[in-house]
Amino acid sequence: MQKLMGLMRRCIEDYDMIQEGDRIAVGVSGGKDSLVLLKLLAGLRSYYNKSFTLEAITIDMGLGMDYSGIEELCRSLDVPYTIVRTQIGPIIFDYRKEKNPCSMCSKMRRGALNEAILERGFNKLALGHHYDDAVETFVMSLIFEGRISCFQPVTNLDRTGIIQIRPMLYIHEKTADNFAQRMNLPVIRNRCPVDKQTKREEVKTLIYDLTRTYPDLKDKIFGAMQRYPLPEWEPHGRYKRPKEQE
Repeated sequence: MQKLMGLMRRCIEDYDMIQEGDRIAVGVSGGKDSLVLLKLLAGLRSYYNKSFTLEAITIDMGLGMDYSGIEELCRSLDVPYTIVRTQIGPIIFDYRKEKNPCSMCSKMRRGALNEAILERGFNKLALGHHYDDAVETFVMSLIFEGRISCFQPVTNLDRTGIIQIRPMLYIHEKTADNFAQRMNLPVIRNRCPVDKQTKREEVKTLIYDLTRTYPDLKDKIFGAMQRYPLPEWEPHGRYKRPKEQE
């Protein structure tokens, strides 16, 4: 845990993600990445040199998922927890019967989350995107959109005033998986009807196949995003490539 908090702290400082007195909402879907983010931020909170507060927020899609394990985890971490009940799932899959539901689902979840954050007076939203997510998003933009792009480590949402931060960008997916298992985090099975059937899964498989021939492919892509920086990707601190933890 100390090693992962060290990687997270370096990422936070490289991109100046947290300031004194920040009120940070942690977007918790119930998947491993968001739970690892919550666990690490709660641990970092106790000794970081800038004080900040946390609250976990879940947007319930209306798909019958049980969040009692997350409620118990939040109690153990002394982090307030809010579940926002919605009918996004039934609207998309039962009423509209969307053939390509991911884009609309993302917009509706984002809208519900931003509204909940503004109601509670938070100024920042922490998301659980990790190292592999960044590489995959870059490749997806290149293949499917014909442009060089990726989400930003820190994103200012002008219309709401919320700042999105992604503190896990130096942590590999495999490392997060292992940590979630060792900590016995209450990961919830995704009940989305199109889970594992998305374009992201196609790209994940493509990158996996390529790395068997070019083992350092992901490192080179991630490094290129910082050395020849995409907007807001040049780190302020001295970046050292994060090594994948077994």
